[in-house]
Amino acid sequence: MNKPLRRIAIFCGLLVLALLIRDNWLQYVKADQLRTDTANRRVAIERYANPRGDIVVDGDPITGSVEAKSGDFKYKRTYKNGAMWAPVTGYSSQAFGANQLENIEDGILTGNDDRLFFRKTLDMITGKDQQGGNVVTTLNAAAQKAAFNGLRSQGGKGAVVALEPSTGKILALASYPSYDPSSFAGNTDKDAKAWNGLLKKNNPSDPALNRALRETYPPGSTFKVVTAAAALENGLYKSADEKTDSPLPYVMKGTTTELKNEGNIPCKDANMREALRVSCNTVFGKIGADLGNDKMLAEAKKFGFDAEQFTPIRSSASVFSDNMNPSQTALSSIGQYNTAATPLQMAMVASAVANDGKLMKPYMVDQLQSSNLDPVAKTDPEELSRPLSPQNAQILQSMMETVVKSGTGQRAQIGGGVTVGGKTGTAQHGVANSANPYAWFISYAKLSDNSSPVAVAVVVEDENANRDDISGGGLAAPIAKNVMEAVINSKK
Repeated sequence: MNKPLRRIAIFCGLLVLALLIRDNWLQYVKADQLRTDTANRRVAIERYANPRGDIVVDGDPITGSVEAKSGDFKYKRTYKNGAMWAPVTGYSSQAFGANQLENIEDGILTGNDDRLFFRKTLDMITGKDQQGGNVVTTLNAAAQKAAFNGLRSQGGKGAVVALEPSTGKILALASYPSYDPSSFAGNTDKDAKAWNGLLKKNNPSDPALNRALRETYPPGSTFKVVTAAAALENGLYKSADEKTDSPLPYVMKGTTTELKNEGNIPCKDANMREALRVSCNTVFGKIGADLGNDKMLAEAKKFGFDAEQFTPIRSSASVFSDNMNPSQTALSSIGQYNTAATPLQMAMVASAVANDGKLMKPYMVDQLQSSNLDPVAKTDPEELSRPLSPQNAQILQSMMETVVKSGTGQRAQIGGGVTVGGKTGTAQHGVANSANPYAWFISYAKLSDNSSPVAVAVVVEDENANRDDISGGGLAAPIAKNVMEAVINSKK
């Protein structure tokens, strides 16, 4: 072979070798990445080629699938009481993707999760279409209905979270206003119109916002429960009935500004039980300043502040600030200044108190199942922290129970031998407190055997209400009562 032909042959051989290397690189090294690339339309077609598995509450699916009438996506998602459950399920849309449980557990719901390998293999051998698995939640349908209907009846905005204190199971997670994920589950002009309306920037109701997990509010006087816990845990006061060092008027340290109470209430040197019962700003503001920023911050963190929670849906971190001076610490210790909390966070506070000082990690997925209902994974309860000793938790329980028995939370009382502990809050917001305040209530219920099946946090935003009519005891406590009763009745 002459030299020019030899060079051409070598060059052609190198080209073939390069093609073989590239082909093997694409087929073996990059195969998974290409197969799952969102730009690969086959991924989306495959995703909607079969009915999705279901999200389950109390043994019943709250989702479904139906055949689409047009397009190359065969099935689309349906939802039962979609607006009520949207903060839990999220959405799965042919056009706009998925979020929340629909996204986090997409592998199980589509049947593509590696943990379903044996099920997929069996279906392949038997010739069955691939089937999705189920996501079994911890939610209580009656509690969710009570929460959602309670918020809707107020006509404003708000959220409710209910937890089982002994395990951390989320029993209710409601946000209002809400949206129906079914309205844009397909890929038509009608779906696009519904989606655009949901996300419209000038939509003041913001129904897509999951207020239970993603919105932080000034918690107002409900935060006094954390401040009381800090006082007990740090030995500033050793009982609920010990007289405090609380002058009236109380001028915040380093300022000439008085910290005011709401109305003419008996706050001078009041013990913590009485101060929580009537909600004394002066007593708890001074406790926070006396303890100092570091001790208050440490206690807040034990309750979960300054950390995101994963339920598995991510919850925004609640805030208690560092590097505050005494007056800022005083204001923060009554739930104002920079202090901000999600409804989940304040439910965690009530839950830890009810559970004798042990805070359990909140979660909403009980187990994952294959299509034939075999368990794939199960969530075990997990202790998150110990904000209070059992003794101090019981002291704080007695204080919160006084609030409901004879204080600002009387509208949360439940008969039939059920003891309720709670704390109201009316949190200021807006420049110079110009906007309507937020109405808060946190609570727990105890049965005659001293077990606590439920702890609840409720926040209500009502921009149209008469300002003088807004209070945690008036707007939020009745909702909390209905949710607690729903949980208790469902266990009978």
